[in-house]
Amino acid sequence: MTKGQSIDDVQRMLGEQGYVCGRALATVVFLSLRLGRPLFLEGEAGVGKTEIAKAIAAALGRRLIRLQCYEGLDAASAVYDWNFPAQMVAIRTAEAAGGADRTALQTELFSDEFLIERPLLQAMRPDPAGAPVLLIDELDRTDEPFEAFLLEALSDFQVTIPELGTVKAPEPPIVILTSNRTREVHDALKRRCLYHWVDYPDFDREVEILHARAPEAAETLSRQVVAFVQTLRTEDLFKKPGVAETIDWAKCLLALDVIDLSPEVIADTLGAILKYQDDIQKLQGSEAKRILDQAKASLEPA
Repeated sequence: MTKGQSIDDVQRMLGEQGYVCGRALATVVFLSLRLGRPLFLEGEAGVGKTEIAKAIAAALGRRLIRLQCYEGLDAASAVYDWNFPAQMVAIRTAEAAGGADRTALQTELFSDEFLIERPLLQAMRPDPAGAPVLLIDELDRTDEPFEAFLLEALSDFQVTIPELGTVKAPEPPIVILTSNRTREVHDALKRRCLYHWVDYPDFDREVEILHARAPEAAETLSRQVVAFVQTLRTEDLFKKPGVAETIDWAKCLLALDVIDLSPEVIADTLGAILKYQDDIQKLQGSEAKRILDQAKASLEPA
């Protein structure tokens, strides 16, 4: 590790990539890098769990390998597959040539030439730039059998391909797992990792994040946007807007040349911050004005 020699260094290098984080998160990232331990991040969607893996990869100059989890994901799909169309072409070619050695053909068919590497196998391969960053995103979407497999793979940093044998990482990848906590992940996997709950940022930090990700936004508009979103999070919504929505909304407002929030502008751009019709419906009429007035009042000097 050529960067991240201290907690302050980690905080600074992430900030250079536009990722603003507090000392607690910078500390657990530092420890993960220093100790070679996987980092498990839980929190609501849109609070920056995925982005931190991108920032670490960019800051360290490492390759980012992402395994996007989904219901039904199994070990084979996460590790490798065989290029069946290419194998069939090779079989037909051998048959047409005649006199093919079946043993030699089988060896050829199940060789690296026909191997399709999925994220976990890719992460075990050597890389001139150094061990890659392996992002296992939204682990809570998978099931317990996959968790059990993952626990074994991350314990030894190796995977087995029956036709080729065991592939062991020459240098363990930097592993970051994320969960939106739609279900509880098994304790055994969590114990293998360093854990951190990524919460919504406070007002000042979210303004700082917005400055980093949408620097063209004026100070007044940035503060109004953050105040409105933070007030909105106190409402009874099906899905509260995350930091990602704050940034998206600010960029939408900039594209519309908005310099001051109004109920009319909010009504026209709600789709940037709320993703469910029931939530949008709640802000119709005078509700948007009420929340905006509350947000602007919070910005006035005491």
